[in-house]
Amino acid sequence: MAASRLPPGALTLKQFLRRQQVLQLYRRILRALRHVPAEADRRYWTDWAREEFRRNKGATEEDAIRMMITQGNMQLQELQRTIKLSKS
Repeated sequence: MAASRLPPGALTLKQFLRRQQVLQLYRRILRALRHVPAEADRRYWTDWAREEFRRNKGATEEDAIRMMITQGNMQLQELQRTIKLSKS
């Protein structure tokens, strides 16, 4: 059997794609939070988002990661709706 040319810590394609999804979600949340009108609220929610992503940084189980991405997307949609309502 041929030895892999990848270094031992390299991500598989599936892991790499999941990582990209997580980073994209994180960026989208932070961008949405820029539109929160009150500075104190914006700071609170930004800190909360950072802490949530930091807390789950070590997750490796594929199903758990998918579930967290789905929940994060739902929370992002709710955040965007709330921001839109606060501006009208």
